[in-house]
Amino acid sequence: MKKMKIAFVYPAVYDMARFSTTRKEIPPFGVLYLAAAAEETGAEVSIFEVYPGKISLDLQDFSIVAFSIPSSATYELIKESRFNNVYSKDALIIVGGVHANLYPEETLLDIKPDVVVIGEGERTVQKLIQEHKKRQWPGINGICYLEGYKVKKMPTNKYETNIDWIPFPARHLIAEPDFIMNDRLANTNIRMTHIMTTRGCPFACHFCSVFQRKMQYRSGANVKAELEYLIEKYRIEGFAIIDDNFTVNKTNTMSICRSIKNLGLKWSALSRVDTVDYELLQEMHDAGCIEIKFGVESGSNKMLKVMGKNTTANQIRNAINLASSAGLMVKLFLIHGYPGENMETTDETISLLQELKDAISRVSLFRFVPLPGSYVYKNAEKFRIKTEKKDWKKFHINHNNCHWWGDDNDFVIMNKAYRKLDEFINKTWPET
Repeated sequence: MKKMKIAFVYPAVYDMARFSTTRKEIPPFGVLYLAAAAEETGAEVSIFEVYPGKISLDLQDFSIVAFSIPSSATYELIKESRFNNVYSKDALIIVGGVHANLYPEETLLDIKPDVVVIGEGERTVQKLIQEHKKRQWPGINGICYLEGYKVKKMPTNKYETNIDWIPFPARHLIAEPDFIMNDRLANTNIRMTHIMTTRGCPFACHFCSVFQRKMQYRSGANVKAELEYLIEKYRIEGFAIIDDNFTVNKTNTMSICRSIKNLGLKWSALSRVDTVDYELLQEMHDAGCIEIKFGVESGSNKMLKVMGKNTTANQIRNAINLASSAGLMVKLFLIHGYPGENMETTDETISLLQELKDAISRVSLFRFVPLPGSYVYKNAEKFRIKTEKKDWKKFHINHNNCHWWGDDNDFVIMNKAYRKLDEFINKTWPET
């Protein structure tokens, strides 16, 4: 019996922070997990990458074509590809990803797929594969589709706390250099890759567009099994955990650390400053962690409050000092230019960085962008945000110097303050 052929199409943008560069940061995990789920049905799966200059694909051999929109900044690219490809007459067209989750009805009417997948997609995709010939969708949750001329939106699947059932991402379907890298782990030359151990983020920072608040976890044994496979198959020496916050659940984090301690791998992870303590940081260090990356965003208590971060400068001090004393390198992520930012708040950030510089190894600075789906984007009038025209390509966070809020004088002050902070960071941490 001939296998069903399924194509997944994604934009060659792995990290919004690198939107305007060709440097590859993180593999397309959304597509890789869905592709693995599709393979479990017995389908033959292929993955295609599109980018400006290469948007047209010959997909005539595929019964199902699924497009991923991992960020609003990539929406137009995927839309252009959608209408410039060649398909088989009866191909089922599916669209999913972050932007599709945020705006499912608009995506359905604009890109014109048969189905938009909403929420956790692995089981939904498997059901669509099983039912694709019937073209009858009422019994499938987690989708949006047209019923006649009316948009029909089904309830999303319930998020299961334990996600050990999800197959490991189908890395074998993309080129090895796209997921095995060097010079990506804490300024080392370690042969490494990326993994996910949790999904979701329970925090509600006003600048963030994360749509899943419920946390989902993998067990320590499940994470260990994936790493053992990566060691055997790809000879990795390290890895980076790309969870929004690896340390959100101390019990689960400790379990993973204890499970992988004897693998001899070096690794890094992301965290908030208010979800760590010395015991946890020491456990991470003993398990091979060499760098913790804190999303601190600002050193100004005023800005931390208006950003909905719900942390303080003192918590930042405490977390950085604890991490350093536990033997970890510390990288910080900063966001400058959120509504209300000025020279005074910028100086407060510089002052805190100056105070803690000996305990900080690297700093990444980004300019504020009102990401679609975020609280600040949804409350544009309240924050004097200029988002009248939905030019989705503008909503990337790499060197974005758009005039997002306030009057011309606000923008002049913001640019001057940003340059001051940027110059301080580049002078203090020239290798980051």
